[in-house]
Amino acid sequence: MKTSEIAVLLNEPACAHNAKEKSGCVRPKPGATAGGCSFDGAQIALLPIADVAHIVHGSIACAGSSWDNRGTRTTGPALYRIGMTTDLTEQDVIMGRGEKRLFHSIKQAIDRYSPAAVFVYSTCISAMVGDDLDAVCKAAAERWGVPVVPVDCAGFYGSKNLGNRIAGEAMSRHVIGTREPDAVPASAQRPGIRVHDVSLIGEYNIAGEFWHVAPLFDELGLRIIASLSGDSRFSEIQTMHRAQASMVVCAKALLNVARKVHERWGVPFFEGSFYGIADTSQALRDFARLIGDDDLAARTEALIAREEAKINAELDPWRARLKGKRALLYTGGVKSWSVVSALQDLGMEVVATGTKKSTGEDKARIRELMGEDARMIDDGSPKVLLSAYHDYGADILIAGGRNLYTALKARIPFLDINQEREFGYAGYTGMIELARQLALTIDSPVWAAVRDPAPWAPSKAVGLPLTF
Repeated sequence: MKTSEIAVLLNEPACAHNAKEKSGCVRPKPGATAGGCSFDGAQIALLPIADVAHIVHGSIACAGSSWDNRGTRTTGPALYRIGMTTDLTEQDVIMGRGEKRLFHSIKQAIDRYSPAAVFVYSTCISAMVGDDLDAVCKAAAERWGVPVVPVDCAGFYGSKNLGNRIAGEAMSRHVIGTREPDAVPASAQRPGIRVHDVSLIGEYNIAGEFWHVAPLFDELGLRIIASLSGDSRFSEIQTMHRAQASMVVCAKALLNVARKVHERWGVPFFEGSFYGIADTSQALRDFARLIGDDDLAARTEALIAREEAKINAELDPWRARLKGKRALLYTGGVKSWSVVSALQDLGMEVVATGTKKSTGEDKARIRELMGEDARMIDDGSPKVLLSAYHDYGADILIAGGRNLYTALKARIPFLDINQEREFGYAGYTGMIELARQLALTIDSPVWAAVRDPAPWAPSKAVGLPLTF
């Protein structure tokens, strides 16, 4: 990828943060990939497309380190669970055999798995050697009649966020708009309810959490023709241009997809979240608003009233246990404010939130929720997090998996909120699971046990100390 193309991706017009800074996102610099490189970001964005063969064109280490890096789930094909790589060696690099190995790897994937498409991801090695990814993918597609999509995402290009945008750019260039959606089947049609096609951008169905929300869409007559990319199929991504409205879900980096679909095909979009009661209700309202169907708007309000009443009744016992509890939240991007809203719905106080990967707009929403004096943490080092935890009197640390052992070593309650988690927290019913996990974690008797001195410690000894 050319430097000029990277500069364009870093300066996303639809991002309010870029507009304010007038210079786009921070340019790549040494150390920028410490939190995940461009290759990692591209795989995170596209791997959940379940019926595609994902081939990593590079060394075995790149494929091994990136495989299964997001706990997304699928209702159908599981081809995305198979790690594929060209496994370039030193001899391949020296002898210039990279393109040949890639061509035969694509053939092997097609012959063995019959995928709907093949995605090829470049890595630092293949980019530095100069393998022509576009030419090989084009030749393979013509040879075997299967779409082969190049994703030029070498790790040294920059951060994980940039890799997300590169993945979105690949979908915009090669996939979206290449197929028309199927007609609404008779079984999905209901008397008196008009079906509207919508799409989701940046929703990954982590731990199957979107399955909490999908029934609400079905009830309202909102057909999700495509989700980029949780529980998705290649043929669905091809039809995103025919949605009547799109929602950008917790993924600022994929705004470039929403913007380009809007500019080329006129599909309006909004940014929202499915974390928390208020945000879930607002997301459904925004779909009705953009579509402009009065009947849909009325049915949406009726559904929201019913679901909120139901979920509030179920949450009352959990709120009684969580009310007044103080949480230190360290995550990035949209979760830096959307999870704040969810915790406030439960009666908890967020003493501080992480903003390392948050934009100016994210920080503005944090202040709107937590007040102008909201505490924001940019440094996620163990020392800073533990100091903040004790200084602010927090009862639980809510963060990503990389902070798990920091919390356990410090003997403090911890809840995983990022992509490695085992539980889904989206939607109304997801709030029940979130409340349950928070209460069980905070109230677990293990914390008191591990903080007490050991039975053999001097303070616990009775009489003379034992001698050996």
